[in-house]
Amino acid sequence: MKLSARSRYATRILIDIALHDHEAPVNTTSISERTGISVQFIEQILKSLKAASLVISKRGAAGGYQLSRPADTITLGDIIRIMEGPIALTDCCSNAQVCTRSDFCMTRDAWVHVSEVVANALDSLKLTDLIQGIHPACPDEPDSPVPSPSTCA
Repeated sequence: MKLSARSRYATRILIDIALHDHEAPVNTTSISERTGISVQFIEQILKSLKAASLVISKRGAAGGYQLSRPADTITLGDIIRIMEGPIALTDCCSNAQVCTRSDFCMTRDAWVHVSEVVANALDSLKLTDLIQGIHPACPDEPDSPVPSPSTCA
């Protein structure tokens, strides 16, 4: 199981918003400057996050994005499901009907169990846990923005 850039970036974007939306909405240009993610990709990701009601948007000169609920109620599992779909190692884990062998498959129970363990682990990590556990010393890349908590995820 490998997470897409969309999932990893969505997590970084939400961390950035959580760290900076206390006084006013956070605009995409500011998020881009702090995270190193292009404005276009941020807008695509925020569209999905808004559709799933994790963020709200405000229009206008002072507009931008804010979390729709407290960061301690948003889990990594929520983010991954929005960006990737069900947390499942195989298609049959989330829908037994996709496989004609699921009723007698000798490995399906193992895949379902591992998928549940992964889902539970992701559901146990809240956005605030990630924020509190961030280390400012991220691996530096040449010509990359100065690492900050929101660029480390």
